[in-house]
Amino acid sequence: MSAFLSGLGVVINLELRQRVRGTASYVLLGLFFVLVAIVTFLVWLALTGFGSQATENAGIFSTVIYFVLLLGTLVTPALSGNAVNGDRDAGTLATTQVTLLTTWQIILGKFVASWITALAFLAVAVPFLLFSMIVGDIRPDTIAVSILVLAIELGVVAAIGVGLSAIISKPLFSVVATYLVVAALSIGTLIAFGLGGLATQSEQRSTYINVVWPTDGSNPDTDAQCEPPQVSTYNIPRFDYYWWILSANPYVVLADASPTSFDRYDNPEDLFGFIKLGVRSAQISPDLDVTYNDCERWQNGTIDEYNYNNGTTGRETIESTVPSWFVGFGIHVLLGVGALAWGWSRTNTPARKLAKGSRIA
Repeated sequence: MSAFLSGLGVVINLELRQRVRGTASYVLLGLFFVLVAIVTFLVWLALTGFGSQATENAGIFSTVIYFVLLLGTLVTPALSGNAVNGDRDAGTLATTQVTLLTTWQIILGKFVASWITALAFLAVAVPFLLFSMIVGDIRPDTIAVSILVLAIELGVVAAIGVGLSAIISKPLFSVVATYLVVAALSIGTLIAFGLGGLATQSEQRSTYINVVWPTDGSNPDTDAQCEPPQVSTYNIPRFDYYWWILSANPYVVLADASPTSFDRYDNPEDLFGFIKLGVRSAQISPDLDVTYNDCERWQNGTIDEYNYNNGTTGRETIESTVPSWFVGFGIHVLLGVGALAWGWSRTNTPARKLAKGSRIA
């Protein structure tokens, strides 16, 4: 094990030295810092303009975390998507393979180095996360979990990028393929969820019993009459069949895994909580037989009253539904491990078959 870790450390050291050799990495870190600073400042101005309560301040933290995740998933494929085939094109991969280093050491070393580089961008955003913590009353467990989930998601993207760079021979194609996988998880899951729910519909039966008030000057409390029930049917989308698709979305995983803070009305206080509430609400099956009985309310003397307790609070909805973040983590880990394993099989030597035009040394 020590020999394996020693060889792994050699690959990681070489990869990191190559990445910081030029000024491009420092320029990217500086640009990343400036973008996060601008977004943090603008979000702080926009939200605190409505007040200085904890709800607005908590929204700053969740918005900045989401922005860091967005930028991280845009930068990481470029850092990892040519890790293996870039060395193959440069003629240095074969030189590495004839050493005592194993294929797993090479693949995992490049993955860890790509992940560390991606975490450097997360470290750049730490001052702005600390600023969000200071201005807002944010739970420590929310901060810890959100940063941990963000770091893992960046590692998943790095693993997919390194794996695809070993599978696909052309660096440009592997980088583009990594971006497409990220887009499929981030945007494709939303499209599949929406189209699936709209394509699958059920018939809902709605019954409405109205009250007819007298117009001849008689007493409305005693002379009002109940109309016959009016029944109508129409189709409604069934998003509850496809809520599990959203579990593969990294933004949903981040929101669903983070602990939620509620206000005095049991509503979420930050962006994470509202997204979690929306995803959890999609799990609830709609009532296919709905009755609106104004006649019964009139007879009970509640026709002019609005019952604020009829609806389910956000806390009750979240606590009564199934957490989906662990499903998303499982999907992402399988994608990352599968990409690395496939990349190992394509990089392992001696190779039985090579793609046409592949460079050996």
